[in-house]
Amino acid sequence: MMGLMASDETRSETRWETGTERGTETGTETRTQARPAPRTRTDARVGSDEREVPGAAPSTRAWTTWTTRLLVVGIVLAALNLRPAITSLGALLEEVRDGLGMSGSVAGLLTSVPPLCFAVFGVMAPRLARRFGPGAVVCAGMVAITAGVLIRPYIGGTAGFLAATALALMGIAVSNVLMPVIVKRYFPDRVGSMTGLYSMALALGTSVAAAATVPLTNALGGHWQPGLAVWAVLPALAVVPWIPFVRNRREPSAPSPRPEGEQTADQPPLRITRSRTAWALAVFFGLQATAAYITMGWMAQIFRDSGVSAGTAGLLLAVIMVMGVPLAFVIPRVASRLPHQGPIVVVLGVCGLAGYAGLYFAPVGGAWAWAVLLGVSNCAFPLALTMVGMRARTGAGVAQLSAFAQSTGYLISIPGPLLVGVLYQHSGGWGLPIALMSALMVPQIVVGVLAGRDRTVEAEAAR
Repeated sequence: MMGLMASDETRSETRWETGTERGTETGTETRTQARPAPRTRTDARVGSDEREVPGAAPSTRAWTTWTTRLLVVGIVLAALNLRPAITSLGALLEEVRDGLGMSGSVAGLLTSVPPLCFAVFGVMAPRLARRFGPGAVVCAGMVAITAGVLIRPYIGGTAGFLAATALALMGIAVSNVLMPVIVKRYFPDRVGSMTGLYSMALALGTSVAAAATVPLTNALGGHWQPGLAVWAVLPALAVVPWIPFVRNRREPSAPSPRPEGEQTADQPPLRITRSRTAWALAVFFGLQATAAYITMGWMAQIFRDSGVSAGTAGLLLAVIMVMGVPLAFVIPRVASRLPHQGPIVVVLGVCGLAGYAGLYFAPVGGAWAWAVLLGVSNCAFPLALTMVGMRARTGAGVAQLSAFAQSTGYLISIPGPLLVGVLYQHSGGWGLPIALMSALMVPQIVVGVLAGRDRTVEAEAAR
């Protein structure tokens, strides 16, 4: 069955209509001469009935409806596991610090580990996907998350905790990068809706972990170790739907013509660093990631230090994250229909500035309102993922842009959470850290507007 995920490369099926060949969600049209539809064609679109692929080996079969559904389930379950390892730690950060004897600066280092791992391991994802297949890499990523989350509370000592956390984050990193690639490859006509689906699942997993970690910890005896380890169940479940895709290591060449703009062997490789849009998107990704990881690592502690109980602080963090559940589905669909995503960037940035201002002047009195505003602002993440899929024409371009934007972006975001911890420890309050968060929102808006312009990295790199 999985032999022919390979046929995804043949997804470039040529549709001949009378006078017009229609594009994807972008609405582009290319005029062609009218030709009759050929009787024999390679139909490897996701969701088609199972059929033999003409010109392929007899054992080669196209995708089945069942395969499509299994892939969708796998994408959703994988997305659910891309943040609980982080937000569950944020909800219990004070208990973990006390249990391991961490200072504020070391705790800040701990909150900087996610972007560091995403930058280091994320850049490896395209190469691993070419070698083993994206399904196999995502499956291995879920295994790594399961192992890391399960052993880190019990391994003993700060160094061991950091190492096990890095193992889990390695699995998250490669899955992070490959999700846009998988969506572009297998759902080329539904990039916006599928990006929205897995972004919504990602936000749901993030918010559930933030809200449920403290109650689960109390139900499991009040110790932080089982409260963190329990989140290994979700990634273990997510391994299952990806197992059939592990066998798809190599894909045969497509027997049908390549889609317009697809890279061929005689074309030079895409030099992604020549694209201004790629750099703008990378910086935008980095700044929104900085805000996100500061929020996930420190926001619950900010509310607790303001006089909010631990349980309520976890709920407030959950509100911030749960705002992404509906918006992460809506924003990519809206963004994919706009020629310029700059207006969405501005709206999200203004919400973030308003939330930080409220957090500075009335952290307790308007806590729920600030949580909602910051939750809206955090939806810059699904917007960035959507722009990754829109700013490249081809699957290979999306893979390169996703790896470049995410790896460079996460490198940019590394100092943020650490700097917040240092400022908090040395100033004795949250005034300076909140001012830093507000200041970073301004350049995020500027580069987001630049990244949202209607252009592709292939065209820019060629110039």
